Amino acid sequence: MGQALLREIQKGVKSALIKRRIISHFIYAGCTTITELSKAVGLSVPTVTKFVDEMLEEGYVNDYGKLETSGGRHPSLYGLNSESGYFVGVAVGVHSLRLGLINFKGDVLKMDLDIPFHLENTMECVDTICDETKRFIGSLDINPKKILNVCVGITGRVNPETGCSYTKLTCTEEPLAETMSKKIGVNVCIDNDSRAMAYGEYIMRQDKCPKNLIFINVNWGLGMAIIIDGKLYTGMSGFAGELGHNYGYDNQQICDCGKRGCIETEVSCSALYRKFVERLRNGENSILLKEKSVDEITLDDVISAVKREDVLAIELVEDIGAKLGRHIGEMMNIFNPEQVIIGGEFSRVGEYLLPPVISAIRRYTLNLMYRDSDIALSELKEKANAVGSALLARSKFFALD
Repeated sequence: MGQALLREIQKGVKSALIKRRIISHFIYAGCTTITELSKAVGLSVPTVTKFVDEMLEEGYVNDYGKLETSGGRHPSLYGLNSESGYFVGVAVGVHSLRLGLINFKGDVLKMDLDIPFHLENTMECVDTICDETKRFIGSLDINPKKILNVCVGITGRVNPETGCSYTKLTCTEEPLAETMSKKIGVNVCIDNDSRAMAYGEYIMRQDKCPKNLIFINVNWGLGMAIIIDGKLYTGMSGFAGELGHNYGYDNQQICDCGKRGCIETEVSCSALYRKFVERLRNGENSILLKEKSVDEITLDDVISAVKREDVLAIELVEDIGAKLGRHIGEMMNIFNPEQVIIGGEFSRVGEYLLPPVISAIRRYTLNLMYRDSDIALSELKEKANAVGSALLARSKFFALD
């Protein structure tokens, strides 16, 4: 059913493009009446009624009953049929894979988190991602033909329009999305992980998420996503948001990009881990040393130590948080967003993060800027990339013109 609409969209069939506009409205607005839908898509009520009737028959839309009003006629509410199609999100992390499934309405149906994985620039790594995605799809209690699209969220420079990754998984001779589509047997698109996470937060929290926001992704590296008037900003080549690769510190630390002193060499999970291990090797103490050797300590251990009130771990988190706040303040001075959301693995430290961040923002940001902007932690947490990628898979499926 979904594939038929996809073929019509690709051929430029006018009726299919109108249906795509209607479905896109349902994605962002939820259930609505014919009158509201008519205003939103700029078509007459009779025309919209005709298309909605067709989509009811085709199975894309459901009639969800009458809208309760104080008087007069009660109009019907229409919305997406949750069972008409499904979308998969694949979150490619440095040390793990996470996969998620949503239905046509955007409800999260299944998650597979923290699948062991190590990101390398090899075809074996691409094969692993594709094999795990096929395994995930095979485990679902739905018809595989109803999987309409897969979106893979990857760190680094990604052009979602061409399907090419320019930082990670650059080992394929053709665009990465094409290679994965052939290996998985389902249409695949790719996008930057920070954008996927931002989009997930925006859609899942739409009742309280403003249309202008910045998402700061503090993972092994440092990324940023920008949503302007409800739309992801990708930039000319799809590379917008590389906050971590601006020069920030005279520390001579070589960044993953090959340059020295990038912001992410001081503000990231890799910086937290590197500094924690360095301090232990220099003779400082931690509760973790009672449990394992320095060489055995992982990033998860460091984050766990923060929550267990380890003095060294908390000190480093507060230091990184203060630096993060300064750089967020710089972005606030430029974009004047309604909200800044901080996500990624670093946000798992929770209550220890926001105070130094907010303190630095107040110090380095224009007063009128920080007073108008809300600072919040990610609500999707470790699920953000997988859920956001699945939601992007759905939105991209209806944006093929």
